[in-house]
Amino acid sequence: MYLSLASGSGFSTVYRTGSRCHRGGITVIETPSEETSIRVGFVAGKKVGNAVARNRAKRRLREAVRRVRLKPGTSYVIIADRQVLDAPFASIVSWLDAAIGQESR
Repeated sequence: MYLSLASGSGFSTVYRTGSRCHRGGITVIETPSEETSIRVGFVAGKKVGNAVARNRAKRRLREAVRRVRLKPGTSYVIIADRQVLDAPFASIVSWLDAAIGQESR
């Protein structure tokens, strides 16, 4: 399980120091953390759509994160693209898995 990356300073730290990987309709930014827990934040900008569409995209990403392996002691920001709304759920999980796997190499 993971903790939410809720504060603005947590997001800016990950944006500033993290490494990015784009796969399919998502971008993953990850950075090592001082804590041993896993922290994850989700972003869906206005380009994704209205509030209903953005919330749907974030819900789909949250469920996909539950199905992949995340590294302990790492903070992630996962950014949704418009493709997340219409893509099959299995594709979202594989994009996320590939992006996180790519970062660990």
